[in-house]
Amino acid sequence: MTQIDDQNNILEVNNLTKFFPIKSGFFKRVVGHVRAVDDVSFTLKQGETLGLVGESGCGKTTASRCVLRAIDPTSGQINFTTSNGNNVDMAALSNREIRPIRKEIQMIFQDPFSSLNARMTLLDIVGEPLLVNGMKNREERLERVSELLTLVGLRPEYMQRYPHAFSGGERQRIGIARALALNPRVVVADEPVSALDVSVQAQVINLLMDLQEQLKLTYLFVAHDLSVVKQISDRVAVMYVGKMVEIADTNKLFEKPLHPYTEALLNAVPVPDPRQRKTEKKHLSGEVANPANPPQGCYFNPRCPYVQDICKTTKPTLEEVKPGRFVSCHRAKELDLSGIIK
Repeated sequence: MTQIDDQNNILEVNNLTKFFPIKSGFFKRVVGHVRAVDDVSFTLKQGETLGLVGESGCGKTTASRCVLRAIDPTSGQINFTTSNGNNVDMAALSNREIRPIRKEIQMIFQDPFSSLNARMTLLDIVGEPLLVNGMKNREERLERVSELLTLVGLRPEYMQRYPHAFSGGERQRIGIARALALNPRVVVADEPVSALDVSVQAQVINLLMDLQEQLKLTYLFVAHDLSVVKQISDRVAVMYVGKMVEIADTNKLFEKPLHPYTEALLNAVPVPDPRQRKTEKKHLSGEVANPANPPQGCYFNPRCPYVQDICKTTKPTLEEVKPGRFVSCHRAKELDLSGIIK
């Protein structure tokens, strides 16, 4: 882990929303919206790793793509501090205005197979960002690509090979090299190890941690595997049906969650010790709420074992209940929830 600058937020996301229209009928009129990201706020400190977690469909990938401006948000602010010290709201920039900033925020994709062009060599894949951003000299690109491949644990002589010649873990290393080509300040990793074998996952996670320390990187790490999140993240942000429900320091969140949904996620983590006696687990009932038609009040109330009348009528807001601990729950201060003991 790199040293975190507590005084400097490199990224501040405020009230971010992304609604996708639902169209119906012959004239394709808009009859509703899927609330994929619904009023999400969080900060990212320079040098830290923020884990963004939740079930599939909770909106974490959509939120990360909005931060990258890979998709345009419906509303909200994405305040980013550039390398020259300027603070810009990326959500308000046009495509032309945001082009110079894109090299400072790069992405590692989830699928190492579909994210690489099968007709391009490693030299072309890793060198393309360099070419697009003005490095026209081929010898300079060769030198830089060689340096990047060495950095991620691949041999420079591999640069003339095509992606089909590599394993899944090696392909993900290629994706990491491509993301680092332009010396970004922030890297958004969208479930970068979920498609890999467990043994390879550990290697890639260790590589990401080493690169963070070596290059002073800041990560927004999107994942659903909490064991991976615990290993790499400094803080964890938990999402449910497009809403941010809890943000906390990793160790504190795993030891003592404040939101019932976080407790349920931690309770579902398998214990990697066959000799340890299994305790009775609290399983969630019901289905995940429909983001196109969420329930009134707290979105989690139909599945929450601690629900009260206020939960069914009034939406909770994300508030700081303890230093550095944010939670969106009416009963956060009175509940005694169980986590994972070290």
